[in-house]
Amino acid sequence: MRALIVAGGTGGHVIPGIAIAQDLRTMHDCQCLFVGTARGMESRLVPQAGFELMLIEASGFKGMGLLRRLRSLLLVPRSALRCLRILRDFRPQVVISVGGYASGPVMLAAWWRRVPALIFEPNVVPGLANRIAARFAKAAAVHFEQTGRWFRSYEVTGVPVRKEFFEVAPRPTGPTSRLFVFGGSQGSHILNETMTGSLSALRERVPGLSIIHQTGEREYEAVRRAYDAAAIPATVAPFIPMEKMPATFADADLVVCRSGASTVAEVAAAGRAAVFIPFAAAADQHQLRNAELLASRAAAELIPESELTTERFVETVAGLLNDPKRRAAMAAAARTLAHPGAAAHIGRMAKQLAMSDKQ
Repeated sequence: MRALIVAGGTGGHVIPGIAIAQDLRTMHDCQCLFVGTARGMESRLVPQAGFELMLIEASGFKGMGLLRRLRSLLLVPRSALRCLRILRDFRPQVVISVGGYASGPVMLAAWWRRVPALIFEPNVVPGLANRIAARFAKAAAVHFEQTGRWFRSYEVTGVPVRKEFFEVAPRPTGPTSRLFVFGGSQGSHILNETMTGSLSALRERVPGLSIIHQTGEREYEAVRRAYDAAAIPATVAPFIPMEKMPATFADADLVVCRSGASTVAEVAAAGRAAVFIPFAAAADQHQLRNAELLASRAAAELIPESELTTERFVETVAGLLNDPKRRAAMAAAARTLAHPGAAAHIGRMAKQLAMSDKQ
């Protein structure tokens, strides 16, 4: 079996794509080829995972100025021709789109060559690329039941998450509280600013508090100095490698983070209470929609950026850190939304599509 996987841009696309490829290779003896762009995280992560990556030129339309949109539009025919050649040479039996700029040309080429295509959509509301690609796909794998209305055929699979997250045990209640703060691989200015502005108040409200904070490269030194000045025990790092994230979750009582699909899935799999502060500029407000769904199930707290103040942040975080029973209930509710077999489920869907094309 041969599968072509298009997954690009952020870790939220690339990491699930790699998990799907690993399951296909292990369980279905599948040869997987990735397609992406040179400027996305796939250019680093896909080769590290041991998969071949073919590069095309592609960029987005949403939120761009007129000149950028025209340039992106002019790239489409050339990118589609490149994808047609890739499909001709690789001869995949199924194409899997996990999102990113490259997905449009790949899905168009798959439709042209009549290769069955499967979309993986991790967010409550699909991104523009997957909404366009939906018309070319035979099926979709989604994280949330609500997302199914965008596709003619779908199955709820959840988001592929490394098995180590499901092995995270509840943290024993004790005299100390550990808070984990991160804003994605690039960090988050608003999370860094809010956190450093809250240190004195949190120290007073939460005895025995210690913090793990991933800052991003640009603001690492400034945030580290703020912790030194506040005299709070803290591990401050510009970046935490993805292989160390399960252990970091295991060491935390509470997580403060963005609400991209992969992050939400990792929180659920690890069974951790969380405060989500969605990235306000995310396309179609998908981070807000992800967080709203968990908050509606009492599985997380949500503070939109427009409502984020130091006072509300301190009240929310300190309230949870000082209430172990509420954290435990929130963590249990989050875990009901986890899908430990997501990658295998998506792999079976891909296999079924590949086999149906032979019939």
